Amino acid sequence: MPGSARREQPLTVHHLNQLLLVCSLVLLVAVAAVRISSRSGLPSLLVYLGIGIAMGQDGIGDIHFNNAELTQVIGYAALVVILAEGGLGTKWKEIEPVLPAASCLALVGVAVSVGITATGAHYLIGLEWRQALIIGAVVSSTDAAAVFSVLRKIPLPARVTGVLEAESGFNDAPVVILVVAFSMAGPVEHWYTLLGEIALELAIGAAIGIAVGWLGSYGLRHVALPASGLYPIAVMAIAVVAYAAGALAHGSGFLAVYLASMLLGNAKLPHWPATRGFAEGLGWIAQIGMFVLLGLLVTPHEMGDDIWPALVIGLVLTMVARPLSVVVSLLPFRVPWQEQTLMSWAGLRGAVPIILATIPMVNGVAESRRIFNIVFVLVVAYTLIQGPTLPWLARKLRLGEAAEAADLGIESAPLERLRGHLLSVAIPGGSRMHGVEVNELRLPAGAAVTLVVRDGKSFVPLPTTVLRYGDELLVVATDPVRDAAEKRLRAVAQGGKLAGWLGTPGNGAERQTGH
Repeated sequence: MPGSARREQPLTVHHLNQLLLVCSLVLLVAVAAVRISSRSGLPSLLVYLGIGIAMGQDGIGDIHFNNAELTQVIGYAALVVILAEGGLGTKWKEIEPVLPAASCLALVGVAVSVGITATGAHYLIGLEWRQALIIGAVVSSTDAAAVFSVLRKIPLPARVTGVLEAESGFNDAPVVILVVAFSMAGPVEHWYTLLGEIALELAIGAAIGIAVGWLGSYGLRHVALPASGLYPIAVMAIAVVAYAAGALAHGSGFLAVYLASMLLGNAKLPHWPATRGFAEGLGWIAQIGMFVLLGLLVTPHEMGDDIWPALVIGLVLTMVARPLSVVVSLLPFRVPWQEQTLMSWAGLRGAVPIILATIPMVNGVAESRRIFNIVFVLVVAYTLIQGPTLPWLARKLRLGEAAEAADLGIESAPLERLRGHLLSVAIPGGSRMHGVEVNELRLPAGAAVTLVVRDGKSFVPLPTTVLRYGDELLVVATDPVRDAAEKRLRAVAQGGKLAGWLGTPGNGAERQTGH
């Protein structure tokens, strides 16, 4: 029926039910696709983009969607959730030693990558310098969702994983500033002005992120909420506050949310396993919604002329710009060539570059649709190549590590009026706490194992009770020794009954805490 003959229909409960049904079906299909992506080794990006394309105007859904501004807004919101989830899962002990290297890679590496990629796009493809610089900036950002989802399945050295995860969390901020600057009307600002703006925004974002994260973790540890289910909501709300405060202060909201979430994730908050699971679920929903929406925005039949330019620019990025940016950035840190090689190949792109490619579309930059198409093809093609080959390359470079003893799952519930804490400790498979007697835990004075749940049955343990895989312990600790008790439990889980005497942190000195 022609558009002029169609009448607007009011939104009814029936329409709402249909919408909910469609959304639920899409979500169920996308969740089922997680298993496909995990088995194949492909980042979930490709599966979700495929769902969006199939629903679009060239697919079976025939949905016409071309609102780049709405896509950008939703993409930013999803990216906040993804960065928050990534920050919550980042271990400070792994990232602390590599923080200078990761920061250098996120700043100097981006500058090198933008320059080389833009030069290739200009001279090899013939793009105008503005378009070439936009593409160079857009594709120079590694994607946090892709990096987190792939790297956490590969047993790599902690230094490699720490550098790559921190880089993906840090480099979104300078890249967004560059893309916005290159997409503005009028001449591009002088490079030193851009450097000053980037430095100022990063400093503001870092300061706000650290402040919000510290205040939020302090508050959650010292104020008992009325229900355990409120802790996950409070943590995510604090992360969003960090982003909003950073953006309103004209700083980097993305850096603020990542740093705040990292502080929260390492603060030993009450009910942490539940909070972590809630954040992971939100992260998956954000990825699914963002990727499906980006797939809807794409018009596949318009991409024919952009496939070859995308492959050429991607080749320059992958084989020249990324390796050189890694070498130049890590030169002061004496990183072995094997690790540099893997980091060069592990510069995964995902939805972030595609979202950033909507910025020139919203600002009306000439050839912006072509920029979007080139970025889309480049990301899909090289993600298809890089993601599945990372484990193979790690084995060839002999960088795979044997799996460490599984980390101990400890959940804390504050007993506010009793000035104590109830720790729920789950012993996973592979933990060296297996075979340890209760008295060999050597918990600090003021902490004791009060109950053991084994095979669905609970009992009060004796000092000679031997702990087993799958046991769940209830440990009561007074407020002054709560941290020492958790530290000792984790030490035994990693080093066994001799933890402390064999160099494992958590020695007998902690028993004096609280006397």
